[in-house]
Amino acid sequence: MAKKPMIRQEQTEVIYSKSHWRLLDELRSQAMRIMKSLEKSHIFSVVHGSVARGDVTPKSDIDVFIPQVLSSFIIETALARAGIPINRRVLVQATPTYSLKGCIEIDEQKTVSFPLSRMRKTEREFYMFGGEATLGMLREGIRTPGVDKRLMLIEPTSVGHVEGTIIGREEQVAKTLGISVETVLDRVRVLTRRDKIGRTGLFIERELLSDETFESVLKKLADKKPEVRRRLRTV
Repeated sequence: MAKKPMIRQEQTEVIYSKSHWRLLDELRSQAMRIMKSLEKSHIFSVVHGSVARGDVTPKSDIDVFIPQVLSSFIIETALARAGIPINRRVLVQATPTYSLKGCIEIDEQKTVSFPLSRMRKTEREFYMFGGEATLGMLREGIRTPGVDKRLMLIEPTSVGHVEGTIIGREEQVAKTLGISVETVLDRVRVLTRRDKIGRTGLFIERELLSDETFESVLKKLADKKPEVRRRLRTV
């Protein structure tokens, strides 16, 4: 069941158990393997979400993101050279106004994604909102603050983290995360709306065939869909 936004005004300290630290180390090690394979091909990436923040669970996904438009061939080749399998490849677009993304699914828990068109500032800040960590930060054991799906700000401590609602503290949270207030307000709107009406489907979700590339599928979609053409022309 998806986590729901919480409106709890006080902050709560969460202390991690030994098993929690072991799980975090394991998930971060798996993320590092993927990110190291990309680094060898001079591809910068971040891991975002609970693996970056530290508040992981056994069901936590490992979401690696490449924040620049690159050739999908270069990305897939980097993974192949490291012996990292590719289970499926999917081109997605959340809404007609959002950037199109390529998603490379390694397995049910691990994904590498990257933009196929230039992102707006709020789209890039989406990853910072949830918390993101570079390979260097993982190597040094650094965790970063970010907001979970309950709209709780997770702030790492030496023994775990402190959490508290972001609702009513949007400006303070924006400063803490180094992002715009507009992004924080947008995420609050999206997640509270999702809580009321449920998760809606993606505007585009197109799985690639074995002989297709992300770029070739993007061109096909742009030829057929005026919404895609408009998004590719604007930022």
